[in-house]
Amino acid sequence: MASNYFGNIYRFTTFGESHGDSVGVVIDGVPSGIKISQEVIQEDLNKRKPSFSSISSPRDEDSSFDILSGVLNGYTIGSPLTIVIKNRDAKKEDYDEIKNLFRPSHADYTYYKKYNMLENYGGGRSSGRETASRVVAGSIAKQILRHYIDDLMIVAGVVSIGEISIDNWSSDDVYSNPIRTADKNAIEKMLELLEKTRESGDSIGGVIECHIKNLPAGVGEPIYNKLDSILSYAMIGIGGVKGIEFGAGFNSSKMRGSIYNNIRDANGGIEGGISNGKDIIFRVAIKPTPSIKKEQNMISNDNELKTLSIKGRHDVCIVPRVVPVIEAMSYSVLLDLFFMDRALKK
Repeated sequence: MASNYFGNIYRFTTFGESHGDSVGVVIDGVPSGIKISQEVIQEDLNKRKPSFSSISSPRDEDSSFDILSGVLNGYTIGSPLTIVIKNRDAKKEDYDEIKNLFRPSHADYTYYKKYNMLENYGGGRSSGRETASRVVAGSIAKQILRHYIDDLMIVAGVVSIGEISIDNWSSDDVYSNPIRTADKNAIEKMLELLEKTRESGDSIGGVIECHIKNLPAGVGEPIYNKLDSILSYAMIGIGGVKGIEFGAGFNSSKMRGSIYNNIRDANGGIEGGISNGKDIIFRVAIKPTPSIKKEQNMISNDNELKTLSIKGRHDVCIVPRVVPVIEAMSYSVLLDLFFMDRALKK
């Protein structure tokens, strides 16, 4: 694998597999003398953990971590940060029955064709477990960014699950409920839908909206490092994300210019690939969890057809757990572009 890193100046490389010994991240490009709070990192990792309701995976990872390098007495020293998160609740045996099968809508088949190996224990590198490393990188990026832009804030929240959408956006309520929704009035309806989906042995997807507040105008590097293009690259790289739109998004294709130009957030805070000083608003669409209890047809690596249900511990809906990952990747994008801007102005 040659594409395990993200970023140009603030660059991180993730490592580890879903059911291996550990996952982790090596972060380069961190200035010296920045105070790093391990409590903040742990808080951000905890946001990604399952809610331990009937709709989420029962995998019980405490997400504790160790900083192996790059920090001394709580401050960065300019060398790469290496952070390891142990996999304390891995269960490879859950996948014994399907270890030679290509699960529908997973990366099993494409990884097999590319690497000529079938490492089918929870998806290996393609598993959502890898995103714990991204949350760590984003948490550190957030702490560094606030050294330069102290009022910068990024808040994402679920705006729809299946056909149920929210009516109002409230960033105050996002992490106070298991759905991570931005409208507390939608919680019960979403929970009811998720419970019905679970009982049927199925799964469901949804949409997350992200707001970036108090980012100064001028962030973004045209032509090929536009703020919206790098954010899109970062979001599509998250497993399960199948689409992204900014501001008016796809609805803008139905408008006249006279209407579009008078919509307050039509551009989503970005013009010409550069932040314009307004709130940046984008939405990502996330597919249903492909590991479901319903029986499905699967093909083996010997081209044999089998009909099985997927065992193991899987979320009925991964959307709530993707919320902190979107926030983390947004912080990493902004820090990298911020450093690029500073470098170009020297």
